[in-house]
This record gives sequence, C-alpha cells and structure tokens, in this order.
Amino acid sequence: MRASLLMRGSLFALVAAIAGTMLVVGQAAKPTATQMADSANKLIGTFDDKQKKQATFTYNDPHRTTWYFTPQQDKDRKSTRKGLPLEAMTAEQKAAVLDLLKVGLSAKGYTQVTTIMSLEGVLAELEGKTGAMVRNPNWYFVSIFGEPSNTGAWGWRVEGHHLSLNFTLDKGQVISATPLMLGANPAEVKAGPKKGLRTLPEIEDIAKKLMAALTPEQVKVAQQAKQLPESKEGQPKADVGTRIGLVAEKMTADQKKLLNQLVEAYANRLPGTIAAEELKRYTDAGAGQVAFAYCIEENKPGKPYTYRVHGPTFVIEFLNVQADASKNPANHIHSAWRSLPNDFGLAK
Repeated sequence: MRASLLMRGSLFALVAAIAGTMLVVGQAAKPTATQMADSANKLIGTFDDKQKKQATFTYNDPHRTTWYFTPQQDKDRKSTRKGLPLEAMTAEQKAAVLDLLKVGLSAKGYTQVTTIMSLEGVLAELEGKTGAMVRNPNWYFVSIFGEPSNTGAWGWRVEGHHLSLNFTLDKGQVISATPLMLGANPAEVKAGPKKGLRTLPEIEDIAKKLMAALTPEQVKVAQQAKQLPESKEGQPKADVGTRIGLVAEKMTADQKKLLNQLVEAYANRLPGTIAAEELKRYTDAGAGQVAFAYCIEENKPGKPYTYRVHGPTFVIEFLNVQADASKNPANHIHSAWRSLPNDFGLAK
C-alpha cells in the first residue's frame, strides 16, 4: 500500500512537472513582442487611477524620447523623473514589473539590471544620510507609451540611476531596444558583505584583452589623446560624430574575435531573438567597418579609461573614469548601446 502511494505520488509529481514544462514551452513560443504586450497589460491592469495617470502616456508624448540615467532630483531631494516609481507600488505590482523585465532582457541582462538597482542600497550605506543624492533601490520608474498590443505602436521604459531601458514596438514587432544604458557604482564592491561583486565584468575584461592584443602600430590608431565623452542623455538620437579608431578590417583574426565578443556582451543583455537581430544588423552592415577607439591614462590612480565601438548601425560607449562612493578611483561604470539611427524606432 505504501509503495502504491509512493508510486502514485511520484506519478503526480511527474505529471505536474510535465505540465509545468509544457506551460513554460508554450510561453516561450510566444514572440517576444507578444510577451511584452501581455506583461505590460497585466501590469497596467493592477494600477489604480492615480497610478495609471503616473505610469501611462500617449505614444507621441515627448517623454518617450527623453531619457536619463543620472540622478534626477530637485533641491528638496524629491525625484523629478516621470513615470511610476517602484516605491509607489504594491508587492504584486513590483513582481509584475520584474516579469516585464524578464521578458525584455536575457537572463544575464536581468541579473545585471536587478543588481544595478540593488547597488543603490550599497551607495546609501557608503554615503550615509548626508549624501547629496537620494539612494533608493525603489527609485526606478516605469513608463508605458500608447496601448500595448500586437497591432499598433507602443513602447515602455524602466529607468533610474544608472539604468535606462527603452523598447519601441509596432505591429507585433520590437522595432527598437535602444537606448540601452547600464551603469555600476561601484564597478567592483571593495568592502562589506558584497565584496568582490562586479556587476558588468565582461565589458571591462574583454575590452582590456582587446587593448592588450593590439600591436604598437595599431595602438597609434586606436588610442586617443583624450578620454572619450559621456553618453548624451536626454536626446532622442546618438550624436557621436564620425567613426574614429582602428577598424576591424585592419585587425587580426584573434583581435576580431575579441571585438565580436565585446559587441556580443552588449547585445546579449537582450533576449535571444532581439540580440540575434541586433547582431545580424551588425554583420550585414559590414563588421569590417566597425571601429574600436579607446583612451587609458596609465599614469593616474585606478587607470581611468574609456572606449567606443562604432559601426554603421550602432555605437557602444563605455566610461570608467569616476571614483566610486568610497573614493576608489576609476571604479564607476557607464555603458550604453545605441542604435544608429533607430533609437526609439525613429528611423521607421
């Protein structure tokens, strides 16, 4: 009898596991754009009137193309960002936001984004109550533009300090997943329970390998006399000028492999289908025309550095020049992936 019950329990567990797998497979079979619309509508359905007024905008609202990754607060330490902050949401609503992020990001991208949010808690501890900026892991804001559907144009954003995720959709397709900006302060946690944590290691490690792999003659072309400038937030289109640096067609096979790995590290923040589309545009437009430029100040504490990867269809902008909250030099990352010229789907 006991054996029979055990067998029956195992059978029920097996059936449940199979059903669960079928459910996951069924969900995964939906196009990413459909999953985004479903998740966004689920979130909107939880809002009361006040929350809905804060979180939703028309598709053509100027707010859709005005993005910021720096702290946005007034003299009274009140946030000046538009959108609905996590701190104004219930636990159920916060979970729905995380579900939307899971659809819009790869597993690695999701981990990086949620870690960036958690670093606000680290900053709050390091800076204390007297810090100039409010550090609040719940100061991340959700905005939805237009009506999420598979027929019309709409978009969504999750944004806060060191984070700006922007998605534009039309007729059941993700037509733009940029600007995509992730930052980290500290880039590496130097003390405390999270000591050793690096939120964005790949985009540093691969870039440094590429720099080290260049010949002296290539360095003369790739290395810039001054640090490359900060990403220009608040603007609908990237303004990076003409390509500078060493083009891929002048690199060896091993150097090109590192460059491709660096580009993939940025694209792979996105879910598989969107990342694949971004990378296809990269190769179709001429991977050999992609230019790598950098500046590193070896004689300064922390060796601050910046780099840019600039192709016909995209630009990557990276900076690690600022000190972290504990004054460790060059331990504060900004990294952005921009589409040329299709940020916010504006090339459509």
